[in-house]
Amino acid sequence: QVHLMESGGGLVQPGGSLRLSCTASGFTMSEYSMSWYRQSPGKNQEAVAYISNHGDVFHYAASVKGRFTISRDDSKNTAWLQMESLTSEEAGVYTCRAIGAEYYWGQGIQVTVSK
Repeated sequence: QVHLMESGGGLVQPGGSLRLSCTASGFTMSEYSMSWYRQSPGKNQEAVAYISNHGDVFHYAASVKGRFTISRDDSKNTAWLQMESLTSEEAGVYTCRAIGAEYYWGQGIQVTVSK
């Protein structure tokens, strides 16, 4: 059974850092590109980071470039999103997605940025 599970969310102060994890099971993660999406209150869901299946191509939303880093370790079936200098506008539900022969979504995890 295919499963993507996010972890590492929670409450962080403005300017703080957080590292999200996405652990895959039920499919060969090395054959899939991985992305992170964000849904903030009142806004459409947006893609914030992408890493190719070989880990050699990266894309970031302009608003997070230089502050967010996506990475992966296929031996651990895990992708990460390291987020630095978070702002309150970046609070929301973060969801990972696997893109390949099929498309798989995690259920999302809440990130709250507040004092």
